[in-house]
Amino acid sequence: MNFLIVGAGFTGAVIARELAQHGHQITVIDQRSHIAGNCHTLRDDNTGIMEHVYGPHIFHTSDELIWKYINKFGEFVPYINRVKTTYNNEVYSLPINLHTINQFYKKSMNPQEAKDWIKSIASDDIQEPKNFEEQALKFIGKDLYESFFKGYTKKQWGCEPSSLPASILKRLPIRFNYDDNYFSHKYQGMPRDGYTYLVQNILSHENIAIKLTTKFDALLKNEFDHIIWTGKLDEWFDYKKGHLGYRTLDFIKFEAEGDFQGTAVMNYGNEEVPFTRISEHKHFTPWEEHHRTIYFKEYSRACTEKDIPYYPIRLVDDKKILDEYIKLARDERGVTFAGRLATYRYMDMDVTIREALDLSKKMLEDIAQGKLIESFYHQEGIS
Repeated sequence: MNFLIVGAGFTGAVIARELAQHGHQITVIDQRSHIAGNCHTLRDDNTGIMEHVYGPHIFHTSDELIWKYINKFGEFVPYINRVKTTYNNEVYSLPINLHTINQFYKKSMNPQEAKDWIKSIASDDIQEPKNFEEQALKFIGKDLYESFFKGYTKKQWGCEPSSLPASILKRLPIRFNYDDNYFSHKYQGMPRDGYTYLVQNILSHENIAIKLTTKFDALLKNEFDHIIWTGKLDEWFDYKKGHLGYRTLDFIKFEAEGDFQGTAVMNYGNEEVPFTRISEHKHFTPWEEHHRTIYFKEYSRACTEKDIPYYPIRLVDDKKILDEYIKLARDERGVTFAGRLATYRYMDMDVTIREALDLSKKMLEDIAQGKLIESFYHQEGIS
């Protein structure tokens, strides 16, 4: 079969590779001038530092299959993400751990004492948290919530935490030991040569043609047997049911001598500080040596049609519109919707790759059995 894949990020690249290896002809197009989507990396011209152009990406997973798969296309160097946060001119460690708790409350509690302390300050009148704020108050109490999450969340999401679902906070751990590893997954690392090199290797196959700076045109539907769409779900339907809400990010880049902040990521919890965090990219490659540095102040705002969408908001109104688009997508023929934009979900890289592999397997099985390829395979239960 002759496939068109719209989007050269991880989703499009992995699906392209899997289909190409089984003899299918693949054309991958992307409206940007580069592959790898928001994971795109390149060497900064002045410093030689590996720059994460659209913000930091750290690969982490407990899925051994995905770890082995991704290591086939590039060398990964072990990397532990240790995030710090500044609040009221004091620096703390995230996620909240025993050191954070003792430092914040100026105590020297052991694990059990800290557990008892958190239990005593957490809101015990909230049985079933209905939103992010209630989940935080029940989880860690008012002081830690207002210091580390309230202001940051308002800046990041552009709305009150009480408007956000409780599920956002549920995936953030609190530790009663001194473990400051931001992730708890078995495998964690950085690709030695960057993510773009990795995606380039995935796409390197004789049955794959790549066309960059190429926007999708509806006329292309007549040139291919099937289309894999990894762009925005509402964009495919020309926004006929309205616009789904996304947040976008702006980055202000700085260059300096030496070491600017001594760590890769520093969050800023105070609401009056306009940016959410500063990332210093040479710390993402600690095996390299650089005398100069580059760092980025990161600002979050509402996404317009001209902006790059980073993550879905998924408030009540968005879910209503999403349901309408899912109905349309299920009736669509000749196209499969895949990836975070086309499924309107936030997904880590390992989940993105896993879903792309699973989807490819399902499509190949359908082709072998002479079935019609399903248009909305991964959408069960997402709304």
